[in-house]
Amino acid sequence: MLILTRKKGESIQIGDDIEITISAVNGDQVKIGINAPKNIEIHRKEIYIEIQNENKNAVLEVKNLLDILPSKKQKNF
Repeated sequence: MLILTRKKGESIQIGDDIEITISAVNGDQVKIGINAPKNIEIHRKEIYIEIQNENKNAVLEVKNLLDILPSKKQKNF
């Protein structure tokens, strides 16, 4: 993990496309601004984990549905 020290108004550049700017510091809370291309999703970590869990559950539900459907081999015509 890279740890950097920044002051209000200073930025961190990630690659060519992402800039993170410190916009305010109040006690133990830091507000940051993120400038990134629209095709890059940005989430708080806890929200990202929640999305990943929801996606895993959705896949399991679809798999369970597919398991209860009869296969083409079992159909009698």
